[in-house]
Amino acid sequence: MKNAFNQNDTAEFIQRIERLSSTSQPNWGKMDVAKMLAHCNVTYEKIYEDIHPKPNALKKLLLKMFVKNVVVSENPYKKNGQTAPEFIIKNSRDFESEKKRLIEYIVKAQQLGDSHFVGKKSHSFGILTKHEWSNMLTKHLDHHLTQFGV
Repeated sequence: MKNAFNQNDTAEFIQRIERLSSTSQPNWGKMDVAKMLAHCNVTYEKIYEDIHPKPNALKKLLLKMFVKNVVVSENPYKKNGQTAPEFIIKNSRDFESEKKRLIEYIVKAQQLGDSHFVGKKSHSFGILTKHEWSNMLTKHLDHHLTQFGV
């Protein structure tokens, strides 16, 4: 699995993103490419921005029990898996803006480094290890870039 804090690995993700165009088509799923990029940005928004409501105690418990391992493990996501409501992008998005934001977020995580994420609470799962943070970030990116053939 790639490492979100490794410069070579993040450079590879950025190269893959740069191969996308506003007309790139998915191999599966319903999102267009701009919505996919916006969807990937939600993960980073939950880390760096205070724009998404935090789950209540019951929802957080359920997320930790039933979703956390799917998200932070090294097992790849299945195609057409269920998406959490806050990750569903309903309105149209600007491809270039979303692409730029995603690249900036990827670079920010890599530059902050794994030490920044040691003991850091996630929005939905509580404290994650640096390995779990990296898995969550890279697995999601890889899944959706593969979805769009890059």
